[in-house]
Parts: sequence; structure tokens; C-alpha cells
Amino acid sequence: MSYLEYQVQTVPTGIRKVLHVNWALLVLLTAVSSFGFLMLTSVAGGDVSRWAEPQMKRFVLGVIAMLAIGLVPLYFWRSISGIAYLVGLVLLIMVELFGEVRGGAQRWLDLKFILLQPSELMKITLVMALAAYYDWLSMARVSRPIWVIIPVIMILLPTAMVLKQPDLGTAILLVAGGGIVMFCAGVSWWYFIAVTAMVAGAVAAVFYSRGQDWQLLKGYQYDRIDTFLDPSRDPLGTGYNITQAKIALGSGGWTGKGFMQGTQSRLNFLPEKHTDFIFTTLAEEFGFVGAFSLLVIYGLILFFCILSAANNKDRFGSLLTLGVAATLFLFFAVNMSMVMGLIPVVGVPLPLVSYGGSAMLVLLAAFGLVQSAHIHRPRSR
Repeated sequence: MSYLEYQVQTVPTGIRKVLHVNWALLVLLTAVSSFGFLMLTSVAGGDVSRWAEPQMKRFVLGVIAMLAIGLVPLYFWRSISGIAYLVGLVLLIMVELFGEVRGGAQRWLDLKFILLQPSELMKITLVMALAAYYDWLSMARVSRPIWVIIPVIMILLPTAMVLKQPDLGTAILLVAGGGIVMFCAGVSWWYFIAVTAMVAGAVAAVFYSRGQDWQLLKGYQYDRIDTFLDPSRDPLGTGYNITQAKIALGSGGWTGKGFMQGTQSRLNFLPEKHTDFIFTTLAEEFGFVGAFSLLVIYGLILFFCILSAANNKDRFGSLLTLGVAATLFLFFAVNMSMVMGLIPVVGVPLPLVSYGGSAMLVLLAAFGLVQSAHIHRPRSR
């Protein structure tokens, strides 16, 4: 043990926990959120109070929650993982029964003080439950079929409920996030090869079912696929959003047009400019340099999470950290790919940048779990 480590071990437990907080991760999360505050001010025409101020308040609340969660021993989060997962399922059922309908989708619960989107919470409780499951399961049984079926069911249950809302984007994130946790836990490659083949078959079935009585997707979802394949087929209709997004992305050039100088957003050509398509505003106003800088910060967050997981000898803590990192990656990868026309538009916000209470608070709470795993990881004495 080094002299510094010895000094840390001699301070009171509460202070020691604070010293063990992953401060680099907190700084990076603040940097990403600051991009959001800046862009929300821009798309509101300089009005901080419209979107940026409420988002700042949520961020402060989220950071407090993150640190509070981080200081709680990891064994507590392990012990309630199953309960948290069941609560997530109950909330999804409540959405089906009592949920708010907005934009043709029933995804929210009005709790008066906040409009909660349980599917956001489910992304994290699913990771917790899967991490706890594989922490309990011995490595010798990880790839046995009977023990693979259980986590698959755990993933498919909330996915089916979310698809019914309908929310295809979140359903994809649930499946992908759960699959990554299973992969990190050591499940055999052959299962993932089989799933890939099944996905290919499902895609074929989706296209074949179009116009049939048993059509698998909604009409607007097929429109999104058509638009993805050929945005120019209806540039003023279904192709309008992605066409305007590409114009904004391309017009930014290397350094952008400057803060609040983006014509696509200022003249209201961009759709959902404060939520799903906020990345295009960033690219238009700050160009390639600004967009790449944000991507670098996301990458650094992933790096610190993977580093923390690699150094964590607690299996639950390691899988939990990797699961949260995977959730973040899927968030920004899908959003950026979506607005660049690389994948169909599926309605996934840019994490910590897009306007939204549930997504920000849940994600910061998830990083509280990462902090708990980091603070309470086994250390040499």
C-alpha cells in the first residue's frame, strides 16, 4: 500500500467514500450536459428560461441523486435489483392503464410533480436485474440453455410492453442493452449468432407483412423505413425531417455558423430541434469541431466506465457499470445515426443534451450506480 492509499484509509468512512468518487466521470457528465444547456438556449432564441433553465434544475437534482446513490453500499443495490425490475414492470402496466397520450403514443405517467416515462427507468432496472442474475449464477451455467432462457424472458417482457405503447426506439435499446450485459457475462457466441439469424428473419417478416392483416409495424413506422431508404421520395412529407437534418449537418462545415446563427433551427425548419434532432443544431452552429468534441466526451465517459469495470473484482459491480455504459452508448449512437440518415428515425433522444426530465434524471441515477460500484469496489488493504 502506498503512502497516499494509507492516508486515505485512515480518514473517516464517510469522507473516504467522497474521496473515492469518480470525479473525472462527474466532470465529463457535466461537460456533456453543458452542451445541452447551450443548445437549448440557442434553439429557444436566447431564452434561457424556456428549456435550458428547467434542464439545469433537473441536472442539479440528478447530480445530487447520483452522489447520494453512489454513497450507498453496492450490496444494497444488488439486494433490491429484482424488486426494482418488478417495479419497472408494474409502472409499464400502469402506463397501459392510466398513461398520458401524446403525439399518438401512450408512454407517460403524470405524477403531478413530474411526467415520468417508465420505459426510461426500465432500461436501468433491467441492467440491474441482469447484473444481479449473472452475479448469482456460476460461470459453469452461464451458457446452458435453461439459464439463458431466464434472462431472455426478462428482456422480452418489458420490450413487448414498450412496443405496445408504441416506442420502437426504446424497445430496440432494451433488447440491445440486455444483450450486451449477457455478452459481457460470458454467454456463448453461438446464441448471438442464432439471434442475428432470427433478426434477419424478423426483418424479412416485417417487410413481407406490410399490407397484410397481421402487419407487424404501424403505418408510420413503415413510412420511416421508406424515408430511410429514399428520403427524396417525399421531401415535404415523410422525408422532410431527415432532409432538413442533413441540410443542417452539412451546412455547419468545419467550424459552424456560430452560436444562435443556425438558419435551419432559427427559421424552424428543423423538427423537434430541442429533443431528438438537437445534434443537428449543434453541428450547424459549431460544425464538425463541435460535433466531434461532444463525441470525444461521450467516448471518454465510456472509457472511464470500462476502466472502472475492468478494475472491479465484484462481478455485480462490473456488469452493472458495463450495462450502464452500454445504455449510454446505445443512446447517443442511435440518436446520431438517426439524424445523419444512417438508420431509420426511431425517436431516441441525445443523452444529457436533449430536453427531457425522465431521461436525464434516470441516466444520472444510473451513473449513481456506477459511482457506487466504483466507490465500494474491493480494494487491497
